[in-house]
Amino acid sequence: MKASLPFKYITAVKNGKHYVVFDYKDVNNKRKRKWVGTDLPEKCAKKVLSAKVDEIVSKFSEDFMSGKVANISKAVSANADGTADSSEYEFTAYLKHWLESAKPTIAFTTYDSHRHSIGRISEYFDREFPHLLLSEVTPLQLQKFYNDLYDLGRKGSTIRQYHVNIHRALKYAVKMDIIPANPDDKTDLPKAEKHESSFYNKEELDKLFEVFKGDRLELVVHIAAYYGLRKCEIIGLKWDAIDFEHKTLTVRRKVVCVFTDGKKEIRVENKLKTKSSVRTFPLIPHIERMLLERKRQEEMFSEQLGSEFDREYDGFVCRDNLGKLLEPNFVTGHFCYMVQHNNLKPLRFHDLRH
Repeated sequence: MKASLPFKYITAVKNGKHYVVFDYKDVNNKRKRKWVGTDLPEKCAKKVLSAKVDEIVSKFSEDFMSGKVANISKAVSANADGTADSSEYEFTAYLKHWLESAKPTIAFTTYDSHRHSIGRISEYFDREFPHLLLSEVTPLQLQKFYNDLYDLGRKGSTIRQYHVNIHRALKYAVKMDIIPANPDDKTDLPKAEKHESSFYNKEELDKLFEVFKGDRLELVVHIAAYYGLRKCEIIGLKWDAIDFEHKTLTVRRKVVCVFTDGKKEIRVENKLKTKSSVRTFPLIPHIERMLLERKRQEEMFSEQLGSEFDREYDGFVCRDNLGKLLEPNFVTGHFCYMVQHNNLKPLRFHDLRH
């Protein structure tokens, strides 16, 4: 929705094509809605779609200011209770629209997680309640969705993640006067299971360090165990975050792996979610020695390999001997393999934080 204009509009997908949906009030102060087709398919270039939307909005703005919009017969009237008529919104199409409207306000990793959840929610509702309109969504339908997930063996915490997406999307619809109330307020959810974190004692940790001696993850494992950092924060460390003079290590960025249209993409996020996420630690002596050794090795391999040394992620600490960045998914998978292969007590990489 664009609040700076004398009307509001959103983009929506219907029957595989993009539309611009205008929400405005006529001369009698009655709520109206108009759908304008872009003639663009659902899968199209963002720049092309953005340009077409701008063109349609500009034309609508001219018609609105000239009074022509008031005479458009295809506009949809408001409901008797004064809320906007949502009859043209299909529930699953609206969920995707909500996510796109929220995209600028959330971290990309959060957006990517929501996108996957909404994809699964849409699959269910398109199968169980095809062409369900936003105005027709009931608490019983939503409750059936949560119950079916539970019957399929989904954890309570997983079901609650789906609930968060649905509830926020419907809350936004209420805020925008698209629907009068949030039907998800009346649903019941299973309890979220409490995760019992595992951890190693000193003897087990020493054995873990021995297993990873000389391994690509040796430095990563030590930093995780001694500083309690997340893998995305460790991989996001650059040499500019290591102050050898003042003996400090600062966390100020992270590296995440996401999948866009089925393709893996490595993203460097230079802005962390909160100010408290940026923090500085004293440089532990043995970690300092490992970092200096890593720096020496990197300079050596860079000189020996020359043009064959990967320089895409120059400046990052956690790279292999060919210069390639250690990816988050590799860290998780390789750590799990090494723990199992060496008959160590089962432990997730994330549990090193404990």
